[in-house]
Amino acid sequence: MSLHKSLPRTLWTFGQPCPSLTSSSPADGISRPPLPAMAVLPLLLCLLPLAPASSPPQPASPSPCPRRCRCQTQSLPLSVLCPGAGLLFVPPSLDRRAAELRLADNFIATVRRRDLANMTGLLHLSLSRNTIRHVAAGAFADLRALRALHLDGNRLTSLGEGQLRGLVNLRHLILSNNQLAALAAGALDDCAETLEDLDLSYNNLEQLPWEALGRLGNVNTLGLDHNLLASVPAGAFSRLHKLARLDMTSNRLTTIPPDPLFSRLPLLARPRGSPASALVLAFGGNPLHCNCELVWLRRLAREDDLEACASPPALGGRYFWAVGEEEFVCEPPVVTHRSPPLAVPAGRPAALRCRAVGDPEPRVRWVSPQGRLLGNSSRARAFPNGTLELLVTEPGDGGIFTCIAANAAGEATAAVELTVGPPPPPQLANSTSCDPPRDGEPDALTPPSAASASASAKAAEAGPPTDRGVQVTEHGATAALVQWPDQRPIPGIRMYQIQYNSSADDILVYRMIPAESSSFLLTDLASGRTYDLCVLAVYEDGATGLTATRPVGCNRFSTEPALRPCGAPHAPFLGGTMIIALGGVIVASVLVFIFVLLMRYKVHGGQPPGKTKASAPVSSVCSQTNGALGPTPAPPAPEPTAPRAHTVVQLDCEPWGPSHEPTGP
Repeated sequence: MSLHKSLPRTLWTFGQPCPSLTSSSPADGISRPPLPAMAVLPLLLCLLPLAPASSPPQPASPSPCPRRCRCQTQSLPLSVLCPGAGLLFVPPSLDRRAAELRLADNFIATVRRRDLANMTGLLHLSLSRNTIRHVAAGAFADLRALRALHLDGNRLTSLGEGQLRGLVNLRHLILSNNQLAALAAGALDDCAETLEDLDLSYNNLEQLPWEALGRLGNVNTLGLDHNLLASVPAGAFSRLHKLARLDMTSNRLTTIPPDPLFSRLPLLARPRGSPASALVLAFGGNPLHCNCELVWLRRLAREDDLEACASPPALGGRYFWAVGEEEFVCEPPVVTHRSPPLAVPAGRPAALRCRAVGDPEPRVRWVSPQGRLLGNSSRARAFPNGTLELLVTEPGDGGIFTCIAANAAGEATAAVELTVGPPPPPQLANSTSCDPPRDGEPDALTPPSAASASASAKAAEAGPPTDRGVQVTEHGATAALVQWPDQRPIPGIRMYQIQYNSSADDILVYRMIPAESSSFLLTDLASGRTYDLCVLAVYEDGATGLTATRPVGCNRFSTEPALRPCGAPHAPFLGGTMIIALGGVIVASVLVFIFVLLMRYKVHGGQPPGKTKASAPVSSVCSQTNGALGPTPAPPAPEPTAPRAHTVVQLDCEPWGPSHEPTGP
């Protein structure tokens, strides 16, 4: 049998039947010559199995779906859905090709940098209602295609500049119901041009980077409700040309400044049925102060009456839209206290004070004698309460400083004179000056002396004119008697009010006096100070039924310095003297006692008094000569006592010899 009959028939390269391997055929029995060598090659090629010239790439196998999640991978876009799966962290086995990732209602506490890496096609990410406290910087850096990010219902306390980096196509950012207290100025830089919805409601925001929010030119909805915002700077929304809804309800706003955006678009309260060109503004639940600063808002057409006034007291609790425009009034500022003329030596600090009242609260500024507006610098500090502090004064700082108090209703000015003298001479430590009376000691009232009257006259010339209706008839160092004319002919007087303050105090002191009084004794004054005092009558206005005040008069006076007579020395000097004297007495007593002991010791021959000196055998007898030779008395007989060591004082001693033997009688 031929070999080609035992093999399956196969097509060779050109589709022809393969030639036989032998030269004979059983069919015809004719013998043929063998095939040449080149004819065998096509036969070998046709014996190989046929294969396609090229094969298309197979799709990569998708990543396994995380446990407890549902993955939609049959059709594009891919979705990974894991809501309420009890996850403690972002699953590491996510399909990086996913376009939607929902991880809401879990227990995820941290979003790490590697959790969402390489997910460049992700369009929607939901992390709502987890326990997220921290988002790593750059955690969303690879999500350049992301359109919506939901981080509401978590525990974020701050949002830094790097946490939203890379979200260049973000349109919806939901951050409500967190604990945000700070928002970095550059937190929204990457998505400022694309962001359309920003929800920051139900947080703890007291301040916002208004400059950053003002760059959101495409934002349509801005939710700032239920925060702790106390103020909004003027012009904060002027560049938000596409803003359609602004919610600022339930904050701490007392006023809303006018904005070009509000005047350009009509303000409505109900979003339903409002035209597309209208701006829905919600600001209920704020303690609005209904004065002239909110007249612009009252003049706008609104459909609701939900907002209410919190102050002033006359309008408190009334509906905002029910209050007439004529009741939105302001009071111009009035300077109630300013520093008297000051004189300080060069090199010392000086504090200039200016207080003003008005509605709204006036802002106080200072102008130097050279006409320059003063602020915080290396040599001066301006405080919000109206105090200007010069840290180190120089001779050129002297002159008239001008205090300007301004608010929406007007402004008021006051002048304060500062004199800078030469440096003070050094003071001696043991000064003989007299001490002023201590606080709390009684002070006798005396008529004003010539010196104090002169000082009061100078102070009156420098300050506002003194009303002669209020007199300070008697004053001392810590007390003053104030008298004013009887105001009982004015109907409806309820009481009098005395307001006073000194040059060293920061706030006014009030005293309420019964209506039948015409004088009052002030007993809490400080010595050597100048006081500004005003008396006001509090009465009931018959036309309006409200309580009003009417000034009776003002006065300026100075208390006495009240130096004590210089009699007794200072307590420290007296105490030191007594200590030195007592120490000297003790030392002298000790020395006298030691001297007496030495004398008694010497008299008794080195033995304590009351003891008999025992004799001891000696080889030489010593005698004390007193300028003449005489018989030496014999020593007394020794007593039978125990041997005792003793000391012999030898003055003029000579050896015992015949010339010193005692002679007979």
